[in-house]
Formats: sequence, C-alpha cells, structure tokens
Amino acid sequence: MNNPNVSISAGLEVRKIPFKFDEVTDAVWNKKKPEWSHIVNGASLTMPYLEPFLMKSVREGVTQVECERLKADVQGFIAQEGQHFKNHRRYNEMLKASGYEDLAQVEEEMVEDYKRFQKKSLQWRLAYTAGFETMTIGVTDWLINRRERLFGDADPTVASLILWHMVEETEHKNVALDLYNELYGKEYFMPIYGLFTGSIHLMKLSRRAYILMLKRDGLWNKWKSRLRLYSMVCQFARHVFPSLLRAMVPGYHPSKVKDPVWVKKWAQAYSDLPDDVVPLLDTTDPDIPPQFMTAV
Repeated sequence: MNNPNVSISAGLEVRKIPFKFDEVTDAVWNKKKPEWSHIVNGASLTMPYLEPFLMKSVREGVTQVECERLKADVQGFIAQEGQHFKNHRRYNEMLKASGYEDLAQVEEEMVEDYKRFQKKSLQWRLAYTAGFETMTIGVTDWLINRRERLFGDADPTVASLILWHMVEETEHKNVALDLYNELYGKEYFMPIYGLFTGSIHLMKLSRRAYILMLKRDGLWNKWKSRLRLYSMVCQFARHVFPSLLRAMVPGYHPSKVKDPVWVKKWAQAYSDLPDDVVPLLDTTDPDIPPQFMTAV
C-alpha cells in the first residue's frame, strides 16, 4: 500500500569515504576535553552493532513495499549506514589496539542484545529503528550548531568522521519512520516506545564504554573530571531531550524539523571534491567552516 503519511526524499547520496585511523590517532582526540572524547568514543563503539541491526530491519520491511521511491530511499539509507558502520568499525579497532582492550566486554553485550532484538517482531524492530533515527535529529542539531565548542582544535579526522555521519543522519532522517508508516499506518504508541527504547539502550551501552575508557585513563575517580563529564552529559540532555518530547506530539514527522544550514553547505563543499580525497575539516578555524583541507 502507499500511505499518505510518508514523506519521500528526492534521493540519498552514498559517499564512500575511507577515513584513516592508525597509531597516530589518539583516543583522546580533543585534548581539551578528554571526557567528551570518550563520550563520543563510547557512542562510536555501538555503531558496528547498531547499524547492521537497523539495516537488516529496514531491508526486511522494504520487501513489503510497492512504492518505488520509498524503496529507493530505503536502499539509500542502507548504503549510507553501511558506510558509517565500516568507518566506525575501523576507528573502534584502533581504540582497542591503543590500550582499551576491555571495550571488547561491552561489544560482547552488544552482540547478545542485538541477537535478542533480532528475534522480536518486525514492527518492534522498525519502531526501534525509527525511534533511534528520530533521536539523532536532536544529537545532530547539537553537534553541528555547537561544533566550534565541541570539535575546535580537535583531531580533524575524528571530527570530520562524526560530523559527516551527522550530515547523512540528517539526509535520511525521514526514511525509517516513513517505512514504518507505510507498513503500519500512522500508529502512535509503538514509534514512541521505540523512540525511548532505542535511545535509552544506546545511552546505556555508550555509558559502559566511556566509563571503561575513563577508568583506563585514571580519570574516573578524579572529581574535576567527573564534574566535566556530568557537565557534558547535562549539555547532551539539554539539547536532545526537547527533540524527544517534540517527537511525542501527535502528527510529528522528521520532515517538519528544520535542518542546520551547515548540513547543506557541507554537502555542497563535498560535491566539489575529487572522488579519492577524504574530506577533513579545518578544526583550527573557530567556525569550522564546511571547507575541506587537503586530505590524504
């Protein structure tokens, strides 16, 4: 069936960007903000387990869809998430190899969680997927609009990885909910359940990971570090929770949320790059403009 409550995009660009991480990439990629560095590292650790789950869920769901444009959007979603998965996996392997081997414990929990989730109904899995993707709208808005504070003077490779990921999250923000609406109609409660289930689950796993890393660095038991950590967590909550509440309003759809202007500027700047160039942002510029440095 074709549901009038879906909002189909004009197509999603798949950018195969081979970010490079090696022994010179420091886990504390923002020297002024080690706690923030590890919060992001914790989130990155979840991606190679979360994103295949999302991809499998929408791939199964789209087999029941007749709308060709929605099918194309789902394929674009899968392709973009596949690129995120590959780059985060490379980054995470660098983290573990640089002295954070205990992160494998958290990865084992993720494997078991997503095995269990895969046994749930398709409707539950698509609600989780749509919920997580809705939560990222608030995260994207925060990271992009506060990029100079969060990523200034940071490792440009890591900063560029995260902000590229956020650009593409914005581009495909409608797709998972559109697919859910196409299959199950404008049903209210299950997507809201998925919104909070997906958000809380990922926050829990990320928290386990960044606590392990802070302990490894000897920061977890230092009160100044703990205060900086809680300050970052409060900033996250202040910027992201309003977007969760907004998503609970009947009739909500991600297409109604205004995208940060920087997203479009990033995409335009990237379109001018040769295919073999990795887009690295200049994090030494206070504004971190969407103009890329020469990259290897």
